Amino acid sequence: MDPTSLYLSPARRALDTEAVHAGRDDLARQGLHAPPIDLSTTYPSYDSRGEAARIDAFATTGAEPDGPPVYGRLGNPTVARFETALARLEGTDSAVAFASGMAALTAVLLARASTGLRHVVAVRPLYGCSDHLLTAGLLGSEVTWTDPAGIADALRPDTGLVVVESPANPTLAELDLRAIAHSCGSVPLLADNTFATPVLQRPAEHGARLVLHSATKYLGGHGDVMAGVVACDEEFAGRLRQIRFATGGVLHPLAGYLLLRGLATLPIRVRAASATAAELARRLTADPRVAHVHYPRIGGAMIAFETYGDPHEVIAGVRLITPAVSLGSVDSLIQHPASISHRVVEETDRRGAGVSDRLLRLSVGLEDVEDLWADLDGALAPSRGAGLYSYAAPPRGATSHNPSAPANESATVTALRPSRTP
Repeated sequence: MDPTSLYLSPARRALDTEAVHAGRDDLARQGLHAPPIDLSTTYPSYDSRGEAARIDAFATTGAEPDGPPVYGRLGNPTVARFETALARLEGTDSAVAFASGMAALTAVLLARASTGLRHVVAVRPLYGCSDHLLTAGLLGSEVTWTDPAGIADALRPDTGLVVVESPANPTLAELDLRAIAHSCGSVPLLADNTFATPVLQRPAEHGARLVLHSATKYLGGHGDVMAGVVACDEEFAGRLRQIRFATGGVLHPLAGYLLLRGLATLPIRVRAASATAAELARRLTADPRVAHVHYPRIGGAMIAFETYGDPHEVIAGVRLITPAVSLGSVDSLIQHPASISHRVVEETDRRGAGVSDRLLRLSVGLEDVEDLWADLDGALAPSRGAGLYSYAAPPRGATSHNPSAPANESATVTALRPSRTP
């Protein structure tokens, strides 16, 4: 009996099982256990007429060529395994991987602009470089910024895309993706799902046609690979493959291998880090040195909080947590968005989107919660209230968000105010 016949049908597999097996289902038939890394840039073929026909077919639809690979810029078997796996996790037909998240977003914008649809409707906040790419018009696009309620009115005949991020970077604002998708009508909705990952949310199930990831973050999960990926229907994927081939924003095979390996532990990593983040959010909420805590209703491993004191002192004061950009790694990272990730966003727009000068963004890793809290507690010491208060952990089960907040906004908490000033 073929041992692979014992596998569950992919349609019946749970997300945890899919994370381990998607993109690897053919390995046992080949006598393999670990996925191979194909580093070839080109592939031999003695049938030049057949190659011409396959290249013509790709030029027409962007569909992956049948048979052996042709050239590394057109496609790679190791990268294709990661794409297959990510599509299964997000519940889409296909996925197309790129050299970075920004390369992935660029490809989407070029795909729409190539059909004459250069207008984009977007909701702030977005990742700072995504905001900059849209605002600067570097690709000839024009953007209209609006709130979720204004999306339908902002659409024009030449609107090619609606762009949102939920939970948003860095404020963790949450949006009603289903309602937004309805407002988009026939215009494709692109939802950046980097913070949530398919473990917490699958935007395609709520009407998003395009799901964007900076795979550098949680999908890789170890801070050692840079990549981007778009999960989508096969029609759009074909166009993205054509743009990737033409522009050269390809993902290296080794990166594809590391990402496929990262997906296997994605559910475990996200859930473990989320549990720690929820506890840290509770403690920060009760800390009189912290003005506000932002933590999503869907959970996750990201926390944003505003300090009474100088946030730069907190950055300088951490010893266990790494003060660095990026997120989603096994180790915890903290950064000051107004200085780094969102520095490229014009100050008025940045503050209007809720990115205050006192906001800090914390990506919680897999360290012990008590060690992380001890580091945060020490780093917060120079802030307002230092030395005047002792921390008492809130009871287990206490929430770190405001249950009366609107459903389309992030959970925002006002921390306890000190009874006296220093």
